[in-house]
Amino acid sequence: MVSRVSALVGLLLTMSNALRVFGGDADGPKSRHDLEFTNAVTTWDEALPLGNGVLGGLVWGDGHPLRISLDRTDLWDLTPVPEFHSPDYGHATMLRWHESGRHKDLVRLYEAPYERPAPTKIPAGRIELELPPDAVFRDTSLSLADATARVRFADGLQVHVFVHAEMPLGILRVEGARGRGIRPRLVAPPFGGKVTQAAHGGIGAGDLAQLGYPAPDVAAGDHWQSFAQTGARGFRFAAYLEWRETGGEWWAAWSVASSLEGNDPPERARRRVRAALDAGLAELHRSHREWWNGYWDKSSVRLPNALVERQWFLDQYKFGAAARRGAPPITLQGPWTADNGQLPPWKGDYHHDLNTQLSYWPCYSGNHLEEGLGYLDWLWNTRSNCVAWTRRFFGLPGLNVPMTADLDNGQIGGWRQYTHSATTAAWLAQHFYWHWKYSADRGFLRDRAWPYLREASVFVEAITAAKDAAGRRTLALSSSPEINDNRPDAWFRHPTNYDVALMRWLLGATAEIADELGLGDEATRWRRVMQEMPELALAADGRLLVAPGEPLRESHRHFSHLMAIHPLGIVDSAQGAEARRTIRASLAELDRLGTGFWCGYSFAWLASLAARDGDGAKAEHALEIFAGAFTLRNGFHCNGDQSGRGYSKFRYRPFTLEGNFAAAAGVQEMLLQSHRGRIEVFPAIPASWRDVAFRTLRAQGAFLVSAERRDGIVRRVYIVAEKGGPCRLLSPWSGRPLAFDMKPGESRSLAGDPQP
Repeated sequence: MVSRVSALVGLLLTMSNALRVFGGDADGPKSRHDLEFTNAVTTWDEALPLGNGVLGGLVWGDGHPLRISLDRTDLWDLTPVPEFHSPDYGHATMLRWHESGRHKDLVRLYEAPYERPAPTKIPAGRIELELPPDAVFRDTSLSLADATARVRFADGLQVHVFVHAEMPLGILRVEGARGRGIRPRLVAPPFGGKVTQAAHGGIGAGDLAQLGYPAPDVAAGDHWQSFAQTGARGFRFAAYLEWRETGGEWWAAWSVASSLEGNDPPERARRRVRAALDAGLAELHRSHREWWNGYWDKSSVRLPNALVERQWFLDQYKFGAAARRGAPPITLQGPWTADNGQLPPWKGDYHHDLNTQLSYWPCYSGNHLEEGLGYLDWLWNTRSNCVAWTRRFFGLPGLNVPMTADLDNGQIGGWRQYTHSATTAAWLAQHFYWHWKYSADRGFLRDRAWPYLREASVFVEAITAAKDAAGRRTLALSSSPEINDNRPDAWFRHPTNYDVALMRWLLGATAEIADELGLGDEATRWRRVMQEMPELALAADGRLLVAPGEPLRESHRHFSHLMAIHPLGIVDSAQGAEARRTIRASLAELDRLGTGFWCGYSFAWLASLAARDGDGAKAEHALEIFAGAFTLRNGFHCNGDQSGRGYSKFRYRPFTLEGNFAAAAGVQEMLLQSHRGRIEVFPAIPASWRDVAFRTLRAQGAFLVSAERRDGIVRRVYIVAEKGGPCRLLSPWSGRPLAFDMKPGESRSLAGDPQP
């Protein structure tokens, strides 16, 4: 025990020493990274975002009223989809109908249910604060450092809002409020009443009123308001707001509670708020700041590109606000469900065809493993539901996961070729693998990563039992998100590179883990299955095809055919000339086809693809376009091109978070890579980035790395071994491999190649 404490103390000391790599300018977000607007926000999706993984808040309006849109991440309508329990629901029937041309029946059974309003994520209402008539809006800002929104008025009135970093509480404070007649109003979502816009699937899910819930139970007193709402299948939630006026300041606290926490949500919310008010504003803000200080201490960057640097801080802030262990994982909109009287875009669900995966890309090298565990815990805790679905739909053993899912990871439908893909669990499994590689946590490896990957491999082995004429395993139905949309030809005649890459990666990773755990027979089994898989399909110039004989024929938003390059890394430039030829030909094809049908997340993903090729200029350009054309003024990724510069023909603006987090990961991929079994600092930065630095990014093997480049020369690399073990570094000075053993908590500072 004493040795563990000593190692921890040493680790903390060496991490604090890493701060000196930067000097004082890069210890966290600065005012230049904050959101600051001199004109009032008039729409919910441009609001100042606050959150803690459970509760979310969006601050907007000019004070007449000032609005705080409320959200809680476990608020869901979990109405079952009856079609998915019908006799016709099954993989064998799906295949038979497809082969016989019964495409209308496939749409009816698999896609039409998604047109209905539920299942869906639902919002929690809003607070409207009516300020005095003479309160004239001046400006509004969001400080990333302390996650606090501020709204100022010309007469000195100021409003401060934060969602507590660790407790399901929101805090609202008004300075200069004495005798000003502050009037709050707690407003329930419009779940009932007349429907003016019905759901039509996809983006436009229609009015909340389609859900047809009963009117909320509303209550109020002199200094409090509440409502309790009954939803589908007995689900209930409640919001409670209470305020006080002391010392010339008006301040309030609110909470939202759900029946998933236990009985009596109204009372649960009331108790939380009362306890907060009794604790006092100073204590609440102190503990809130303490959490955010710790979050920002985990990692930081300093880039010469101000636009890209600011977007990285905005996106890391959003990750800290949206991801927590113990909270539901990040949905399409995270804790910021739409507040416009309508259901959220795409019903705010879990899309496992890239959205959830990309949302957690930055937590690994960004050194936020704890927040990332919220995702892995949920995947682990819902795996029994997924195993049951795998048996019910596929009739096979092992684990697969629905590609569009509700809070319980249950299938909710949509385009049939992807919602019922055979390889979704394989992509999700990569996050278990990554957590092990970046944490070096052998307990997690044994108890979580191994069983999850093995169960997914059991399913892949079973679904590919049939073999083609060449003796290779095959898939009866294979697709590549979202090539050919939901047309019949979105199922290809041969396994796609998307499916092949995922299956080959999964089986190889499962064998690797088996070796690590000393399970030789298991390792042999999964390598044998992998060797029976088809190879990746390549064109004559080496580029990756969509499927054998099927090139990418037009600009497309989803780089599913390039999974082998990134994130899977089974085609990597370190493998030699042929691999480099494949990567460069594949990226050249993206250039040739253009970006006309890309979304914002496409540019964010391209940054990582380019970084894996060592092309820092391409990565930087992609991130500049992302930040400059595909984000709203609060930094939310909005899918369509908002710039008017013609980067994409998509001009719409539904916001989804995966683009934000993929962009943050792209920056980190430019600064640090470790997937090749060695640490590489500044592997993909533009030549123009002469002054660049990062602090305590995380490398595989649980090494925390800081580095600084000044005047075009790497001045220092600082490495802390969290778990200890062999450390391999590609020298940024000579290019030769360096290797040294490190003890837990030990640090090394290098200013050049060590002398032999």
